[in-house]
Amino acid sequence: MDGIINVYKEAGFTSHDVVAKLRGICRQKKIGHTGTLDPQATGVLPVCLGSATRACEMLTDRTKEYVAELLLGQITDTQDTTGTVLEEREVAVDEVQVREVIESFVGGYDQIPPMYSARKVNGKKLYELARAGKEVERQARHVDLPAIEILEIRLPVVKFRVECSKGTYIRSLCADIGGKLGCGGTMQSLVRTRVGEFRLADALTLAQLQELRDTDRLEEALLPTDRIFADFNAVHVEEKWRKLIDNGNAFYPGQTMEQTTYPAGEWVRVYREDDSFVGIYAYDGVKEWYKPMKIFPSNTESRK
Repeated sequence: MDGIINVYKEAGFTSHDVVAKLRGICRQKKIGHTGTLDPQATGVLPVCLGSATRACEMLTDRTKEYVAELLLGQITDTQDTTGTVLEEREVAVDEVQVREVIESFVGGYDQIPPMYSARKVNGKKLYELARAGKEVERQARHVDLPAIEILEIRLPVVKFRVECSKGTYIRSLCADIGGKLGCGGTMQSLVRTRVGEFRLADALTLAQLQELRDTDRLEEALLPTDRIFADFNAVHVEEKWRKLIDNGNAFYPGQTMEQTTYPAGEWVRVYREDDSFVGIYAYDGVKEWYKPMKIFPSNTESRK
């Protein structure tokens, strides 16, 4: 199968566990996930199958949304409640102060990744160093936080929804909010509610996918690869030039049904005249043609 399945990752599973179980359910090896979720976290985990695995990196870059619970007054080594408690402090803040501090993070900030993370420093994963009792200096990276909505305040617990860019650690955000409030904080729970256009309400558990497989309906869960790029403009190449795109070559605007030239560098979805998806191209303003960025060669799925 080629396409994407919107999986609901349950607590206790790693993202790799989900992929391993899906390989058994789908009876195929070529499967990849689109961004790690911590074992205790739950929620949306888009999984790519077959030729769609070429899109894993593109999906990883998409904006994500989470609902998190922040426990104030506690500091742990992992920045969540699964870790060792390093310090406990009095929570001497009120709701107004909590709201002001959380809202100050809207827009983004420079975030230092946690030691317990898969990010690498000098070729070593940080969590491997942390488990060996080592702590190294980490470079802060800017993360974008377009929106934060406070859902509930029951001190010392604060529940909020956050929209964020690739590379944002919600555990670190919780710790940084607690640090700014002066009482410390750690993440108590986390649900990923959206990755790009893939939403929690549409996600399927592994048990549901197993049931679909057992009743020969697994393809009902499979979304076409081009679903990821629904916000890109579409270009259809005329049938007489089909061999160009079948071989992954560039083509000119005059060879398309739309006869349209988009701004240089803008990505577009490219289809054959029969509406079957080819891949992602970008217009080259110098050579005045569309050049391939990512081709999905199997083309077993059609546009839906």
